[in-house]
Amino acid sequence: MENILSVKGIKKSFGGVHALKGVDLTIRKGEIHCLAGENGCGKSTIIKVISGFYQPDEGSIEIDGKGYPVMTPSDAIRAGVQVIYQDFSIFPNLTVIENLAFNQVLANRKKLVNRKEFRRIAEEAVAKINFEVDLNALVETLPVADKQLIAISRALLENAKLIIMDEPTTALTKKEVARLFEIIADLKKRGITILFVSHKLDEVFEISDSITILRSGENVISCPASEMNEEKFAYYMTGRHFDTQQLGQKKKKGAFGETVLECEHLSAAGFEDVSFQLHQGEILGITGQLGSGRTELSLSLFGLNRPVSGRIKVEGNEVDIRDVTTAQSLGIALVPEDRLTEGLFLPQSIIRNITVTRLDGLAGKTGILNSKTVTEESEKWVKELGVATKNHELPVQTLSGGNQQKVVLARWLANRPKVLILNGPTVGVDIGAKYDIHTLLHQLAEEGMAVIVVSDDTAEVIATCDSAIIMQGGRMTGRLESQDLTEANLAKAAI
Repeated sequence: MENILSVKGIKKSFGGVHALKGVDLTIRKGEIHCLAGENGCGKSTIIKVISGFYQPDEGSIEIDGKGYPVMTPSDAIRAGVQVIYQDFSIFPNLTVIENLAFNQVLANRKKLVNRKEFRRIAEEAVAKINFEVDLNALVETLPVADKQLIAISRALLENAKLIIMDEPTTALTKKEVARLFEIIADLKKRGITILFVSHKLDEVFEISDSITILRSGENVISCPASEMNEEKFAYYMTGRHFDTQQLGQKKKKGAFGETVLECEHLSAAGFEDVSFQLHQGEILGITGQLGSGRTELSLSLFGLNRPVSGRIKVEGNEVDIRDVTTAQSLGIALVPEDRLTEGLFLPQSIIRNITVTRLDGLAGKTGILNSKTVTEESEKWVKELGVATKNHELPVQTLSGGNQQKVVLARWLANRPKVLILNGPTVGVDIGAKYDIHTLLHQLAEEGMAVIVVSDDTAEVIATCDSAIIMQGGRMTGRLESQDLTEANLAKAAI
């Protein structure tokens, strides 16, 4: 089979930092090729080299048999390369029609807008993947999955031969992922090659024909997907062996301490009539698909979604969690679903992000912060949680997704909460960081902390939780304990 892409010996440095150290990548026509690696391994850099956004310091690029001594974005597009980044690079304030037709109109240098022509282009684009959408809708009003399909439709208008999808499933539900995979399989049948950039084991093995793994800017392995298994994949990605069996061990109901948190027939916007108990040392899962009410329930426990009926008890006492301040005073902490917009002050330093909830405790009698105490507090948590940074004065936005999540965790752990709630604790993080976070949750539970993991990731719930409640359509449809917590039982309870 002929190659659609062949890059050899690609090197790229930024201010003395070697992002790529001689990377090779060969992709055959009509295959689905996975490019994997931890955050910071060089995946994004090699994508930008292939698309002409970066000029390599050394190496060669060949697309569909033609060499490119200097690759520009225009060259890449003309060669049939289209990149769909995580943010989809679409205009949220424009309609679907305008987003789809914009590139072609610009390419043809047309000065006047022909609405009929715009619609014809848009209808042709969505028809290519049988995508049904209101063409007049503003893109900012659409769900994430639809935005992604708009980006794919637009790529196909450019006669794409190679579509690069950068972490395409990060913000999608399982149902939306299944729909995306159907479209990818259909594109493959039509001879379009897909470079699928991901670090999610289950997705890689489900969709890929072949795999290339990078680590620290270098090739580790490239092979058919059939020659890879999960253990090898995790090792090649991280250089570490993981004891996942230890994580999967469940505690039985009688092994926990006193009841810390209790909900009795709790109802609020998004859910109703939910009852459960959470004990010291217990990790409780709250699982269900998008719209099940799992997130709304977690927000109610943290004072962000006031209950309309029912009761919440903390350590046996009925409480009114009317706001976040009340929740914190009761020893409840929440790691939010979207760390970028809800959990971090991105331009601020790592040290400020870690210590922001402890300012009162770190201030002296005069109310003035002691910089030495603040620094020591931050250094303690950076070390304890293994945040990978050379300088905690750097902006938190310079960290990888997994390390950003560790910073959010550190902020709340510094307050020593009784109940730690995590909504999507490992969304968008790589294998190594995911294992580290799961290990940390088990350590916290062993020390007596009560933990709630809110997730639609079945594998994560099974790996981390001692028990789980299942939600669907705003109602609790079941609770699974200990060894009954299996994938089959979770699926059955969800129905």
